[in-house]
Amino acid sequence: MPPTEADQPLMARALQLARRGEGRVEPNPMVGCVIVRDGQIVGEGWHQRFGGPHAEVEALAAAGAAARGGTAYVTLEPCCHHGKTPPCTAALIDAGVTRVVAGCTDPNPQVAGQGLAQLAKAGVQTAVGIAEDEAADLIAPFRKLMQQGRPWIIAKWAMSLDGKIAAADGSSQWISGPESRAEVHKLRGRVDAVLVGRGTARRDDPLLTARPPGPRTPVRIVLDSQATLSLESQLVRTAGDGPVIVAASRQASSQRIAALEKQGVEVLSLSEQDHAARFESLLAELGRRHMTNVLVEGGGQVFGSLLALGAIDEVYAFVAPKLLGGAAAPGPVGGAGVAGIDAAIHLAAPEIMPFGNDVLIRARVRHD
Repeated sequence: MPPTEADQPLMARALQLARRGEGRVEPNPMVGCVIVRDGQIVGEGWHQRFGGPHAEVEALAAAGAAARGGTAYVTLEPCCHHGKTPPCTAALIDAGVTRVVAGCTDPNPQVAGQGLAQLAKAGVQTAVGIAEDEAADLIAPFRKLMQQGRPWIIAKWAMSLDGKIAAADGSSQWISGPESRAEVHKLRGRVDAVLVGRGTARRDDPLLTARPPGPRTPVRIVLDSQATLSLESQLVRTAGDGPVIVAASRQASSQRIAALEKQGVEVLSLSEQDHAARFESLLAELGRRHMTNVLVEGGGQVFGSLLALGAIDEVYAFVAPKLLGGAAAPGPVGGAGVAGIDAAIHLAAPEIMPFGNDVLIRARVRHD
């Protein structure tokens, strides 16, 4: 049976459930499931934590015997392989579900249409594509990790209304208000890593932790080709409380590297000669470590490098109602920039949200 308009609100509910797993299920995707029989919801579930039961299993457990003869609405094609948990296709078939409606297919090559094929082979009616754009957006970081082996990059900055991230003297604390900063801490608490450049680490001496803690403890990463991060910095002094990585070049002093490692800092020595190639190598390494979401908090040269690499996926720009002025005051994105206005990077469907006196503009980068 093809999808119908009646399927829309039920898939919307499954998407709502799926989002509850944000920050808890990665590197798995967020998934939600609703079981319906005779027009009534008899079971709901979502993937709650990495390594735990998948959404379909949770919903089937809630439905019990009422799942037999019902329809399962699941935001992502059910898995058909043994991982940390058994395949969801088998669970759905064994429960007697007669129809499965999926939001989108799974980009994992171990699934990629095979889950729906297994269900169909067992006589289960299948349909895919209900709320497909929303379902695909939900798993965009997972898809990038599966297809490109790279984490989803979130670029975050706070700036004045005239586009400055610091005054001419370099001072930047605090451009944004307490409400914006609280939102940033929530964001840190759901990502795998928080990354800054050497200049930001030296100037601001940040902790880069989530306060209060969120569902994840992010790895703190500093791009520092010469491994010059101060041993007295907050990052080094708290390395025992949460992982810190310094991404350095092979030319970095062995004494500096040894001193950082003695304090519990991991130093990644990247062999590439130029900064852009080392950055690309770092992103590949983070992907190998199954990092799904990486928050980049500056500075301008780091954002410029990411822009040049085409690596920014999402932007969180907090705009404060302040004017700083000054030709020497920096903007958020440095580097060479685009060649002309026709080459501008476009953002899709921006959301605008107030946080105290500030405004957050959040949008994903269009990669088409």
